[in-house]
Amino acid sequence: MSAAIPIQPLYITDTTLRDAHQSLIATRLRTEDMLPLARQLDRAGFWSVEAWGGATFDSCIRFLAEDPWERLRRLKEVLPNTRIQMLLRGQNLVGYRHYPDDVVDRFVGAAYTNGVDVFRIFDALNDLRNMERSMRAVKETGAHLQGAISYTLSPVHSVPGFVEMAGELSARGADSICIKDMAGLIMPAAARELITGIRETTGLPVCLHSHSTSGIASMSYQAAIEAGVDILDTAMSPFALGTSQPPTESVVASLVGTDRATGMDLLTLREARNACLALRQRYGTLVDPISERVDSDVLIYQLPGGMISNLVSQLKEQDALDRLDEVFAEVPRVRKDRGYPPLVTPTSQIVGSQAVLNVLLGERYKNVTKEVRDYVRGLYGHSPAPVSDAIRSKILAEGEEIVVCRPADLLEPVYDRMRAEATEQGLVRREDDVLTYILYPAIAPSFLKGERTPEAIPTARPGEAARQAADVPSMMEVEVDGEVFSVRILSVEGTAVATSVEKGPARAPRGDIRNGIKSNMQGMVLEVRTSRGAQVRKGDTLVVLEAMKMENPIHSPRDGMVTEIFVDAGDVVQAGDVLLVVE
Repeated sequence: MSAAIPIQPLYITDTTLRDAHQSLIATRLRTEDMLPLARQLDRAGFWSVEAWGGATFDSCIRFLAEDPWERLRRLKEVLPNTRIQMLLRGQNLVGYRHYPDDVVDRFVGAAYTNGVDVFRIFDALNDLRNMERSMRAVKETGAHLQGAISYTLSPVHSVPGFVEMAGELSARGADSICIKDMAGLIMPAAARELITGIRETTGLPVCLHSHSTSGIASMSYQAAIEAGVDILDTAMSPFALGTSQPPTESVVASLVGTDRATGMDLLTLREARNACLALRQRYGTLVDPISERVDSDVLIYQLPGGMISNLVSQLKEQDALDRLDEVFAEVPRVRKDRGYPPLVTPTSQIVGSQAVLNVLLGERYKNVTKEVRDYVRGLYGHSPAPVSDAIRSKILAEGEEIVVCRPADLLEPVYDRMRAEATEQGLVRREDDVLTYILYPAIAPSFLKGERTPEAIPTARPGEAARQAADVPSMMEVEVDGEVFSVRILSVEGTAVATSVEKGPARAPRGDIRNGIKSNMQGMVLEVRTSRGAQVRKGDTLVVLEAMKMENPIHSPRDGMVTEIFVDAGDVVQAGDVLLVVE
């Protein structure tokens, strides 16, 4: 430890309103339930409260029918004494692909205006080119810029390399450095070495963010405290541990009477804990036991907390939860194929969704998502290790160009054009709606028109949840006045919830149809790229499905002519539905 850097009382960033519930209940906490807890958290004396960004934006409009911008404004009202922190995915913002620089600038400015005080910025590949624009935009607002290192273990990552990256973040104006250990991989010795190295190299405050999935985080937090870490990320105990963070109350209590004491009052924290406990009871049925247990296998497959709960949710949608262990085993293989990217959004979704497809379809890379193809082309940035020629040839078509420049340099400004589109469709009430439309063009229109219905919170009496899961199908199709609706069943036997209903494919048949091309997964039709009577060639993309937050192309298995099309954009299809016929 450098004697030139004084050791201060420890500061705490609470993650309950963002990463904790993202990790344990797939980001389903609603704004109306957050506000009473936020009022209690505001009294506790946190350095910051992480309450926005990450997957919250997507979940708000996709599952909760809530405006994420309104959530931010309302949280700002009840957190007058506490910094609101957000997680920003560099050039990806809060989406799963790169956005043009004009969108990055507008988004950062809007987030700051609506209430964000601290921007934690990272890139899934630790490619600084993908962080520079958003970092510059934050500095222009005057907000606190926290540059984040996506921590991971692989043959091509090391502590000295991460220390060097911290120096580069400092040179670009970072006000503090975060070690973002999204899978709970950092060991006590590594935490001590990395924190010491960053503090000596940069002189900046250092924050450690980890997850308890492997059972190691609390030990690494103690080592970090001894090494002089300035800030630790924790969660209120009802939403702590498992795939979430270590508990706030425990960390605070462990330092009472020491020179690192936080100064936070345990009785005040107890009031916040009680408010949080009520939420845990309300949302308890959304917590899957898989997300709560200590799982040392995470040291092998390196899945971040939020990814585990989302993989469980995705496999349930595909009625294939029994294949979770196969997916876990496939993830490291897909990650190696990609050149060992850290598994954090969006690379966690890119790797995880491809692993799911490889397992469910019974053949590796039989179906490749658009995002995997873009990653291999270099459109997400530099992979930590080169992607092998064998993998490139399996995924890319012959002659597809590899991108070597900063990926965003290939993107034209779109804000003004898409603002005009959204306005013409009657989607814009506030300027923020334009950004919502740009970030999620597939689902934003239905949200902005008020057509999306919030998912119900499933409830079940003690002992009934397992039996219900075993006895009740997860999906049904219901015909009403000639229209077919896909109904996802969330609970049964008179519990006080509703089902989630989406308009389904009114014409899509099931079973065997000669030369019919079936959907190989449950998903929503994003785009139909052909028409009746069109001549197509083997390998042409005919339909694009959105499944597991990725774009999944359905290719023609043969040369021929399209004679029937049974789906339209926006339809929800199930595995086995016939999408179209190619004779």
